[in-house]
Amino acid sequence: MIKVLLVEDDPMVREVNRQFIERVEAFKVIDMCSNGVLGYKKIVELKPDLVIMDIFMPEQDGLQTLRQIRTDNLPVDVITVTAANDMQTIQQILHLGVYDYIMKPFTFERIQQTLLNYYHFKQLSIGVQDVTQEELDEMIHPYREVEESTNNEVRMSMELPKGFNRSTLNKVLKFLKDSKEGASADDVAAAIGVARVTARRYLDFLEKQNFIKVDVHYGGVGRPINHYFV
Repeated sequence: MIKVLLVEDDPMVREVNRQFIERVEAFKVIDMCSNGVLGYKKIVELKPDLVIMDIFMPEQDGLQTLRQIRTDNLPVDVITVTAANDMQTIQQILHLGVYDYIMKPFTFERIQQTLLNYYHFKQLSIGVQDVTQEELDEMIHPYREVEESTNNEVRMSMELPKGFNRSTLNKVLKFLKDSKEGASADDVAAAIGVARVTARRYLDFLEKQNFIKVDVHYGGVGRPINHYFV
């Protein structure tokens, strides 16, 4: 579970953002506050994994708060969600090491994309000390190969069923692409480290979306086996 602190001064925007965030599996808003002074205190007190923060706020704005976070070397990631669209502000914020910069107004799909990328990064970096360039590319650009291809890819903008994880979906698809002769649900489950029933759910979804095809193999004894291929 990714613990999120939401810092936003507008109550209506704050509630909409909370609902968007919690629509994404594995993300939980643990607290909300309306300015940078309270936000900084909550970071120290609650130790969230991620702060999603506005820039224009009373008492202490997001830029000043972000500088304070970095000066004090607090181990927290930050995504800014703001109406600020001038290049000077954008550059200042990017220089302070935010994970992403999202401009208001934004769609659920836009913040979902960022949160899924962030989740993927966190999962791959757990317990890791040293990485290769290829491993780092997978952490930072998890969907580059998928989005550069022209066929059979799961676009980041596609709405997924509740409980689905885009990283897992793309692992299933990549495994099938690499398996020239196709694979069963058992093969997929073993290869990517999920339960067979989970693999079957993802395979059925990909087949219904026409990303993959299915062929039924009949053996001598027992049930027929579905064989999936790209």
